Amino acid sequence: MPLDTLAILGAGTMGANIALDLAAHGRTVRLCDPRPEQLETARALIRANAEALRAHGLLEASADDVLARVRFTSKRDEAIAGAELILEAVPERLDLKRALYAELEAAVSPDVILASNTSTFMPTALAEGLRHPERLLVAHYWNPAHLLPLVELVPHAGTRADVLARVETLLRACGKQPVVLRKEVPGFIGNRLAFALQREAMDLVAKGVATPEEIDAVVRGCFGRRVPVTGIFGTADLGGLDVYAAICDSIFPGLCADRSAPEVLTRLVEQGRLGVKTGAGWRDYAPQEAEALRAALGEALIRSAKQDREARA
Repeated sequence: MPLDTLAILGAGTMGANIALDLAAHGRTVRLCDPRPEQLETARALIRANAEALRAHGLLEASADDVLARVRFTSKRDEAIAGAELILEAVPERLDLKRALYAELEAAVSPDVILASNTSTFMPTALAEGLRHPERLLVAHYWNPAHLLPLVELVPHAGTRADVLARVETLLRACGKQPVVLRKEVPGFIGNRLAFALQREAMDLVAKGVATPEEIDAVVRGCFGRRVPVTGIFGTADLGGLDVYAAICDSIFPGLCADRSAPEVLTRLVEQGRLGVKTGAGWRDYAPQEAEALRAALGEALIRSAKQDREARA
């Protein structure tokens, strides 16, 4: 049975853009947040992103049509009434999420699917204490959720097969590319790969090998161009696995193996250099530079989305 009526709890950037993506594909969405001002921010974000998608030929419906499928409410009971799937996108606190699930279990029937957009917690930890853990799984969208196709689906050992199948079918119907993990692992796939790269990059900066700008130039100018085409393992196959084995033996012993955030990163955080949102991180950002970086990323993701659409046509 298809999932047509969905509730999203948490109207931050992720929740709003997930709501946009689902509504753009004909689903009825209730977007809930206890803060009325956040709901208005989410409404404006959905409208702006829907208009951008339409301007680039990626959305046939108007922004008004999309918004008509989204009900904005600060009352959770209104959001979850009649929902077949409830996806939470609340802050990354395990105690907060568990408390929310306990309240939901008291309010909805056992056949309502519970999904988490967490990027941190394994589903076994999220399901602990639930009377019906079999209906819970992780559905990890990537930001921006309306443009990036990947959704990591992470069941726990007790997740029912039909629950997983129904969520995967929904995602495919919405043009997403769900990847189902065969076993749960902290950080799932994408974040583990991304942060392995981050760890080594930060270590190279800390050792004085190169600046952040130089490291970014290396990434953009070499393997950063290949990986979108050939992936990780296709790149290795093209290079020759005998060559890769020799490189592994040569450089693996010296790769960074830090078990916690490095001092160079901790120091930046202590200084209030948090990135674009504070105007400084690994480098300084004037307002126009920050906007140019956001715009460049948005344009690149739009181009990729157009290519994906053409490939499916």
